[in-house]
Amino acid sequence: MEENIQKKSGFVTLIGRPNVGKSTLMNHLIGQKIAITSDKPQTTRNRIQTVYTDDRGQIIFLDTPGIHKAKNKLGQYMVNVAEHTLKEVDVILWLVEPATFIGAGERHIAEQLKNVKTPIILVINKIDTIKNQDEILTFIAAYKDVCDFAEIVPLSALKDKNTDLLTELIFKYLPYGPQFYDEDTVTDQPMRQIAAELIREKALRLLDDEIPHGIAVTIEKMKERKGGLIDIEASIVCERESHKGIIIGKGGKMLKTIGVKARKDIELMMGDKVYLELWVKVMPNWKDRQIDLRSLGYKQDDY
Repeated sequence: MEENIQKKSGFVTLIGRPNVGKSTLMNHLIGQKIAITSDKPQTTRNRIQTVYTDDRGQIIFLDTPGIHKAKNKLGQYMVNVAEHTLKEVDVILWLVEPATFIGAGERHIAEQLKNVKTPIILVINKIDTIKNQDEILTFIAAYKDVCDFAEIVPLSALKDKNTDLLTELIFKYLPYGPQFYDEDTVTDQPMRQIAAELIREKALRLLDDEIPHGIAVTIEKMKERKGGLIDIEASIVCERESHKGIIIGKGGKMLKTIGVKARKDIELMMGDKVYLELWVKVMPNWKDRQIDLRSLGYKQDDY
């Protein structure tokens, strides 16, 4: 017990506009893939809780959906999850891209943070995309007065630049106290949810731009056979019949590609062989129907 008191332990949330690299950063900091990543905005829909433990203590990361103006009930759910998280944590990481122009999206987030007393660390991500590294000082100057920041850290999540410094600064602001999870724990997400998210990630990456926002994935069955093989049956849910044809592809080719790529990642995560069977379901306007949102795992209890 005495050993735990000397360590730090607390909750950290990653916020920012959609697609600034929150999930990539979190996956990198904990050392393995939990949150899905894609170049499509609003990839993360739920609040994902992951755990990093070392000799200094334990950080529980909450990777939230990006804060944005909601266009439907699913969008409102995502915004509520993100904004509610701000009230529950010990440190806030606000991720932005390197720019001197501060747009409406960033100003909306600054407004949300105005009355927050939690330490805020501004993370200027994607500095690997800057040719002249001296420019980083101009980005820091542009942002420094937007909020009362505890720290400002330029880094590249993708290239692993300055991520160790960020971890060090997070521990600086965490309270002393016992660990919330065993040191072997990396996420509190059920395996079914991780499998569903990995399938959705592959679909997001492979499908045309007009489809991904209208898809969800449900796991219908997950069962282990004798000998360790895991059977998974999953449905990709879309809003239109025309989308169903695109997801299946000519002769089932697209659906098969999504399945092959997802199965490899699920096997890596589970450490077992997986037999994955995919179907496609049409559920019109599910993003605006509360009953459909609940059936697909988006519950008000989450925020």
